[in-house]
Amino acid sequence: MCGRFTMHHTREQVALRFDLQTVEAAPQERFNIAPTQPVAVVREQNDERVLAALQWGLIPAWAKEPGIGNKLINARAETLAEKPSFRQALKKRRCLIPADGFYEWKKEGMARQPMHIRRTDSDLFTFAGLWEEWKAEDGRPLRTCTIITVAPNEVPLPIHDRMPAILRPEDEAAWLTETDTGLLLSLLRPYPAEQMEAFAVSKKVNVPTIDDPALLNSL
Repeated sequence: MCGRFTMHHTREQVALRFDLQTVEAAPQERFNIAPTQPVAVVREQNDERVLAALQWGLIPAWAKEPGIGNKLINARAETLAEKPSFRQALKKRRCLIPADGFYEWKKEGMARQPMHIRRTDSDLFTFAGLWEEWKAEDGRPLRTCTIITVAPNEVPLPIHDRMPAILRPEDEAAWLTETDTGLLLSLLRPYPAEQMEAFAVSKKVNVPTIDDPALLNSL
């Protein structure tokens, strides 16, 4: 699964990297993004790329109450097309979630050591995501998202049995606009291991309210 990640590039860097036409919500530099918090999301809207802030934890439009979002922070690539929670979003509501790293916890005896996993060049990349709009009883809309996961490559494999679906840059446009489900699913595969690295970081990451650059200091 992916339960925490980082996105500490600037608004200007994000806008340039994703060729944004509209910025509805400026991204904040973040070092410990956790579920239920707002995350920066790139969507295709009226043939334009729009950057918005969506709540992390997908709430399907048909859900009776929003608590289901706490269980849907991730979506397994292998079952997207069948799961009622995700299959309509796969067809119509896909998004890019900018990131520059994610955390997983490695078991060391009885302890769990947080590890930060990123590209070797520390550059921006994108998680493949899905989004939904849910309406509360009073009619207020709430837009939410989930991060798709796949089998791990050799870097996170010793740490966890899943990793986020990181899109190759050349596949990002297709993820936003393609209509062929088979092609879309083919884009969801482990990112090249030779382009990634993992290192141990402070256990302060365990506290979601701590959001500080020092979290990324290698131990």
